[in-house]
Amino acid sequence: MTGSQIKVQACAYGPQGWLHWPDHPDHSFNFIRVLGGAFEGSCTVGEAFLVGSRIQPGDNESWHEEWTKIGDVSQARAERALDAGHAETARANFLRAANYYRAAEYFLGHTDPRRMATFDKVEACSHRYLELMKPVGEVVRIPFEDSYLDAYFVRAPGAVAPYPVVICFGGSDEYKDELLHEMPRHAFPRGLSLLLVDLPGQGGSLRRRQLHARLETEKPVGACVDYLISRSDVDSARIALYGASLGGFYAPRAASFEHRLACVVSDGAIWDLMTRSDWLMELYDRDPMALNVRQLMWLTGTKTFQETIDVLKDFKLEGVIDNIRCPYLVTHGEYDFLGLDLAEDSVNYAKSKGLDVTYKLFTAEETGAAHCQMDNPALGQEYICDWIADRFGVAQD
Repeated sequence: MTGSQIKVQACAYGPQGWLHWPDHPDHSFNFIRVLGGAFEGSCTVGEAFLVGSRIQPGDNESWHEEWTKIGDVSQARAERALDAGHAETARANFLRAANYYRAAEYFLGHTDPRRMATFDKVEACSHRYLELMKPVGEVVRIPFEDSYLDAYFVRAPGAVAPYPVVICFGGSDEYKDELLHEMPRHAFPRGLSLLLVDLPGQGGSLRRRQLHARLETEKPVGACVDYLISRSDVDSARIALYGASLGGFYAPRAASFEHRLACVVSDGAIWDLMTRSDWLMELYDRDPMALNVRQLMWLTGTKTFQETIDVLKDFKLEGVIDNIRCPYLVTHGEYDFLGLDLAEDSVNYAKSKGLDVTYKLFTAEETGAAHCQMDNPALGQEYICDWIADRFGVAQD
């Protein structure tokens, strides 16, 4: 094929953000997922667009190969900087490498041996980053049942103990290492320390110990609270809970039963997961190997998609969040691919039950209108961290 015959796909900007490959929405969404971290230091714009120019549109192998390459480049740069005594450059590049490897892992099959090998690289770079943080970040194991949950504890620089702390987790595909760049940039200046945790069905808890997602999220969250109050440097009266995407269900579910929490946040609310069941079954009928199908089966540990639906049918908040006793924040994007009803139903029900609920809708006009404000995560984190700081009575100079 000659150069004149090569078809160049036009990029576009839409209400849900930058579409690098408009015909491939999953890949486009995950591209802005990387790119959106530039403000938090987890990528550079130049590196992201360099990779984007080399990926074959819609090709999972190309996606894995190119993000791995830039991850390798960043990790090697970090090692050289560290050898030269340049800790700032090393720290920055370890963080970027962790995010690039996280992206490289994303579209691999769950039984592909490269998935675990790539996840090992994610964690290895995160751990090097934690070692170079000031104060040094901690790799912790939170006792849970007969196993443990992987987590990172990171302290706000200059904070005086006992610290207010936010327990943070993602949903069906976000884990602690992505939160390591997403949250501190905004939490630390507001005096908020963080416990970034892999719940069952997430990160290392899923990949290494086969802990699968469960309805009773109050149990692993309760284990996180137990861990925090066991520390003399944590303010047990100021522990918040933050969950993103499917974590937007996990968090209010947990807060309905775990009453040692001072406030709770759903970043991308999910009122009733199986309100999407028809859509999911149609997706399965069209493509049994679709990304969302594979992801949900993996995190639930089910062998058929009907078993997956059976597990998830009880993931609903009606009759549950009536019991939340602390302030509750729901943030949602106007063009969230899951729809607005999942957030609005949550908010309207919470109001009808007399809960102290705040609702923030991000519009396309201001950006942040994508799922979990993925097109502009800084706006979401600024609002969320301000809201938590206000509930904790943290003064901002």
